[in-house]
Amino acid sequence: MEIKKIWKAGLIVIGDEILSGRTQDKNVVALAKWLNVQGIRLSEVRIVPDILEHIAEAVNEVRVATDYLFTTGGIGPTHDDITVDAVSAALGVDVVVHPRARAVLESYYGDKGGLTEARLRMARVPDGAELIENRMSGAPGIRHGNIFIMAGIPNIAAQMMDALTGQLEGGDPVISDTIGCWTAESEVADILGSVEKAHPGCQIGSYPFFREGKVGANFVVRSTDAAQLATCVAGLTSALEDHGQQVTAGGI
Repeated sequence: MEIKKIWKAGLIVIGDEILSGRTQDKNVVALAKWLNVQGIRLSEVRIVPDILEHIAEAVNEVRVATDYLFTTGGIGPTHDDITVDAVSAALGVDVVVHPRARAVLESYYGDKGGLTEARLRMARVPDGAELIENRMSGAPGIRHGNIFIMAGIPNIAAQMMDALTGQLEGGDPVISDTIGCWTAESEVADILGSVEKAHPGCQIGSYPFFREGKVGANFVVRSTDAAQLATCVAGLTSALEDHGQQVTAGGI
């Protein structure tokens, strides 16, 4: 059987506001879903403060463990927007003003007070970088090899993801199906393990809940192969029913 490469990505979420709870991050879910369509799995997420050394350390650790590294946050016009500086430090390259980024910002801010020194910060990139288009607010994202530096504002980050669609090498998208039972997951843990072992092309996740005064669990089966997925779901359903469980297709 051919073993297909599993393409992996890591995400570093940057910002004191995330760690303090003042801002709720929405980019993890959006990026994970977008990556899956590209055939890439989000395998790691880290949240780090606005400290250059911490960001640079995380960049160097995650980029060697994954095929792609994404960062969100810290590329705005203020003094604490230091992601570009940190990534540059991690890569050992200088920070430079990208001429096309400067031109884009000059055009965007032409009728908004012009390109101030603060706004010019958003044209800074690690030397050797390319730009990621941002049709919403002018300030572009940044690509340096397999590192993608994106905005922290969700709708702007989404624009940057859209601009990258189809540009990254990946594998087959992960597909999934869900079934559910009104049972404690501990009651069926052995079944889940044995069914997954019998279907090596699939993974089974168990997600317990408490509703209507009862415990239950949904079981999500994932695979990159539709036929293997269907076979695994059928096998799991049969095994649970043999155990006396009433199975709800699509989950509860």
